Amino acid sequence: MTITSREHGLQAALRGLLAAATCYLLPVAALAAPVYDVLISNGIIYDGSGAPGVAGDIAVSGDRIAAIGDLDGASATLVIDAAGRAVAPGFINMLSWGADALIEDGRGVSDITQGVTLEVFGEGWSMGPLNEPMKAISRARQTNIRYDIEWNTLGEFLDYLELRGVSPNIASFVGATTVRVKHLGADNRPPSDAELEAMRADVAQAMEEGAMGLGSALIYPPGSFASTEELIALTEVAGEYGGYYMAHMRSEGDRLLEGIEEMLTIARAAEAPVEIYHLKAAGRDNWPKMDQAIATIEAAREQGVDIRANMYTYIAGSTGLSAAMPPWVQEGGVEAWMARLRDPALRPQLLREIEMPGDNWENVYVASGGADNVLLVGFRKPELRQYLGKTLAEVARMRSQTPAEAIIDLVVEDNSRVEAVYFMMSEDNLKKQIERDWVTFQSDAPVLAPEGVFLKQSVHPRAYGTFSRLLSKYVRDEQVITLSEALRRLTSLPASNLGIGDRGLLRKGYYADIVVFDPAAITDHATYTEPHQLSTGVDHVLVNGVPVLRNGVHTGAKPGRAVRGPGYRAADRS
Repeated sequence: MTITSREHGLQAALRGLLAAATCYLLPVAALAAPVYDVLISNGIIYDGSGAPGVAGDIAVSGDRIAAIGDLDGASATLVIDAAGRAVAPGFINMLSWGADALIEDGRGVSDITQGVTLEVFGEGWSMGPLNEPMKAISRARQTNIRYDIEWNTLGEFLDYLELRGVSPNIASFVGATTVRVKHLGADNRPPSDAELEAMRADVAQAMEEGAMGLGSALIYPPGSFASTEELIALTEVAGEYGGYYMAHMRSEGDRLLEGIEEMLTIARAAEAPVEIYHLKAAGRDNWPKMDQAIATIEAAREQGVDIRANMYTYIAGSTGLSAAMPPWVQEGGVEAWMARLRDPALRPQLLREIEMPGDNWENVYVASGGADNVLLVGFRKPELRQYLGKTLAEVARMRSQTPAEAIIDLVVEDNSRVEAVYFMMSEDNLKKQIERDWVTFQSDAPVLAPEGVFLKQSVHPRAYGTFSRLLSKYVRDEQVITLSEALRRLTSLPASNLGIGDRGLLRKGYYADIVVFDPAAITDHATYTEPHQLSTGVDHVLVNGVPVLRNGVHTGAKPGRAVRGPGYRAADRS
């Protein structure tokens, strides 16, 4: 076949067009390759499901996970080499007392350095709903951290804290005590029908504003004044919005099993899930009850009752010296309480009751085994801070008093409940609890930094070490559970319990709450006598795609957001 000059010209022209097209297409293709905001490469990815870790990379665009897998050749503005490191979803702290501290310092250093990316508030007390008398009392009780109260409802508080700027995400239950005080004050009486309906309406509003459910604290007056029927009525409302009931039970010691039965009664009557705050068997005589407690919970779960628990990783709890006093002396609020403590006619009876197991109330002091097992960690008055870090026994000797006398007089002098650490639990029970696949974790502590105003008080070491202690002592060193299982119970399990659908797992499209840590090095350093010590071993933390910890150092970024519960109705809020 003969090719004419004209055909040669056409072929040449065609080759030229193809070459030109190729010149333009190659740069377009190159530009089409994604450039991510963050690329975490070469890590061992634990996706939070409980599956074993797998080698791979994670890419982040904006606030979401954009890709997971072998991303060799991908580029990003920030590349984090995670070689030799575990990469996991950010941890969820199921009970944080960090609301006040995050107003003071939004960085949340003590938890961010452990990998926590979501703080959950609301055990009994929540930051709303409030009325003016409650706000006035709260302002009067402020000590080292002082702020104006610019909100009324729980939803408004979540908005306030998010706009103020926080590093971790935040969420909250609505406090059953808070709702009760708003309508009944500190009185020990049942609500009228009208009051109960008003309380139910407050719970409904909180749920629509994003509350995760209803939280109670049933050993502390005035929350302890609530009947089972009252709690069922409020839990019903939370359940209607997809939320649940979480409780510090009426007893964690002498009536531990009875406390669990009340939880089951509420779950069945309200047809809602329930969760036990900081599961424990408090007091040496009660340690054998843990086996029966676990058996009761697991039998109920097999019967279809959605009951679970959370815990911290220490054998000591922390609350006030008020937990050594019967409810009758605390009825009516702080002023009435202090007046009774000063009444010489009541003192002999009170001294006797402090030293005896509680009659239908939880005497935490007795459960601890006595004054040698109580460590004083928090005072309002500077002149009393000489006693910080000392046992109650030591302080009583310094003051030439009995421990019961010291309890009463310290509370009066400080005009506060006086924060204390109580050694009450068994290490064996702690491990049994950790082994349960329905147990999640929490600090039950404020979110601090080892500097500034926070150094004016001591604190339970769980504020700095709960999560790193789990991963070091109980996973790496003692192998109570596997790393992948521990990470499931720090991430996807609590997210599922809370009804959060797009956090808690490393999945494409999920929010980029991510922690990179060294399983061989993660360690808690806080002790009971020297608690203000940060954990180490967490290298990087991302919250909503933004690095808040890089190479173990806080970046100062505050990308945290309010995470709302399943009943949230954004369109209904003005």
